[in-house]
Amino acid sequence: MMTLSANLIALLLYTAAAIYFGRQFGRHKSLQSPQLRAVAMLALVAHGVGIYGLSLKDGQLLFSLFSISSLIFWVVNALVLVSSLKKELHNLFLLLFPLSAVSVLGAILGNNPEWQHPLEYTIAVHVILSLLAYSLLTIASLQALLLAYQNRALKNKSLLANSKLLPPLQTMESLLFEFLWVGEILLSLAIVSGFYFLEDMFAQHLVHKTVFALIAWFIYALLLWGRGHMGWRGTKAIRWALAGFVCLMLAYFGSKLVLEIVLNRV
Repeated sequence: MMTLSANLIALLLYTAAAIYFGRQFGRHKSLQSPQLRAVAMLALVAHGVGIYGLSLKDGQLLFSLFSISSLIFWVVNALVLVSSLKKELHNLFLLLFPLSAVSVLGAILGNNPEWQHPLEYTIAVHVILSLLAYSLLTIASLQALLLAYQNRALKNKSLLANSKLLPPLQTMESLLFEFLWVGEILLSLAIVSGFYFLEDMFAQHLVHKTVFALIAWFIYALLLWGRGHMGWRGTKAIRWALAGFVCLMLAYFGSKLVLEIVLNRV
């Protein structure tokens, strides 16, 4: 009962915040970072209690598409909240609040015991690295979306007022590549640790997951190389960043969706 209540409170907070701050942004009003952080902190507490109840039962870690997606968004919100104390990242909550609400709703509606599988503690390192990599690259992708909005605003006068509420374009782009670099390093470690713990790729139905993760790694690596050697920026950098994120999401969420819900396998 406590788990459901906590998730419902988190859902309510995320939804209300998404509506309120979205309307503020739509009216060209500056978003107050203390307010954003306060709401995010309250939602994170409730969200964390809800995740704990869904992911830990009888001393076992439970692993499912919906619980892990909710956990990823909790980590993303926590990272953005902490990072926003020193960097201009609080505007990312405009995108994070509605997405987090969807993830919590999915965790509530998708709390099916048949889709929950115990996770061995021996692969905890791989799971933690993967979560951190996914979370940082999710932040980078949200940053890329805001950057795309700013680029579009330069060509569309109706969007220009809102774009001025965001940090300068150069600052946004620098933050994007900072997150991409750290995310790529963590993704590299996650892939290496995955191969270390991998016993039988075919028996564990991990071929497609591994292939998409490697494709994502190469896309991010090429983007970072292009940034350093070819000066890639703007629309080109945004497209490459989002392409890598799509492959990364297909690697995990696509495979989990097919295996757990369609095929009903671990």
